Amino acid sequence: MASKKIRWTEQALRDKFEILEYWIERNKSKSYSEKLDRLIEEAIEQITEFPDQGKKTGFRDVRIRLVRSYLIYYLIDKDALVVIRIWDSRRDPEKLTLR
Repeated sequence: MASKKIRWTEQALRDKFEILEYWIERNKSKSYSEKLDRLIEEAIEQITEFPDQGKKTGFRDVRIRLVRSYLIYYLIDKDALVVIRIWDSRRDPEKLTLR
């Protein structure tokens, strides 16, 4: 199966940036953020190859993939994998909005 193109929503890019910045500030180092960024990118690449590997959610056509404590919310459209959000699973799920 050919891998799909990856498209990020603005919110997903903002989520990723905020998560990585948080860890840089907390640890006073970029090393953990760089490792977490690689893990997220590797997971997304795997999803492009095997899009059904993510767990179904209560949101129509949206799946999730867990990376450490972070949930990658995504959907597959006809020509791309769309990363919708990256959500810290320790946060209140009632505050999560996808669209």
